[in-house]
Amino acid sequence: MKKVLLATDKPFAKSAVEGIKNIVVAAGHEFAIIEKYKTQQEFMDAAADANAIIIRSDIADKALIEVAKKLEIIVRAGAGFDNIDLAAATEHKVVAMNTPGQNSNAVAELALGMMVYMARNTFNGNSGFELRGKTLGIHAYGNVGKYVAEIAKGFGMKVYGFDPFVTKEAMLKDGVTPLETAQELYKTCQYVSLHIPANAQTKQSINYELLMSMPKDAVLVNTARKEVIHEEDLKKVFAERADFKYLSDVEPDCKAELTEKYAARYYATPKKMGAQTEEANVNSGLAAANQIQISELRCQITDIRTQMSENRRHKSDF
Repeated sequence: MKKVLLATDKPFAKSAVEGIKNIVVAAGHEFAIIEKYKTQQEFMDAAADANAIIIRSDIADKALIEVAKKLEIIVRAGAGFDNIDLAAATEHKVVAMNTPGQNSNAVAELALGMMVYMARNTFNGNSGFELRGKTLGIHAYGNVGKYVAEIAKGFGMKVYGFDPFVTKEAMLKDGVTPLETAQELYKTCQYVSLHIPANAQTKQSINYELLMSMPKDAVLVNTARKEVIHEEDLKKVFAERADFKYLSDVEPDCKAELTEKYAARYYATPKKMGAQTEEANVNSGLAAANQIQISELRCQITDIRTQMSENRRHKSDF
């Protein structure tokens, strides 16, 4: 029997936990859970004898992977791997997986919800604006971007997209106008919804030049990662453009300064909220549990094939 640990600082919905447990137990494994832990050490202690771990935004760093001597697989119930030390996982032969697409609609709805919230002046009683007829640029047209486009078209927005890894035909099929460069996207669209991953190429790539090129009454919506924003440039844009607004699903490092100086034009969720719906909890949690079962099955098949190959080799020796 193997131990599967569900480790979540931000707890899953009750129905998601029950579903994950049922999948794990039905497969003949032990199910363990740690929620709302206060320190990384608590997580490390719980992971010490785990064969598999399911996490959300929890940090699976080198120290944790080294402590978990029996660890074979770690699955992030969400998109991206930025909270997993992939180099350490590779070194210790730990499989790292995620569940792309399971949180996508939840993130997309949050993006549009924040747009409405700011367009109506945070519901402070003053007259605001409508989204209908406004231009929206989707920076990275993946699972979340597609849902954002679908919802935005329902609002009557004119939707544009830029993604060097997605064909123009795919965007056009969804009623999205493809653009050639990020520069063209920002220059064209009053609203930009950001969905790029945080990696060596994208970190701090959303800079002064891009933001200053946006049309009047520009609104940047970031439901991706804070690291993709060049925060010094962001502060400079705020200071130079009284019409610029920034909405984020994660607090920037310069939160205190933006709150003090530009409270009416800035909003960030206190914790990353994109996947914080019961539906997304269930979808991503069950997908993560199933990923473990699929991975285990693949390992079993590989072992069988290896054994068959060994048997054939031995037979040829006689």
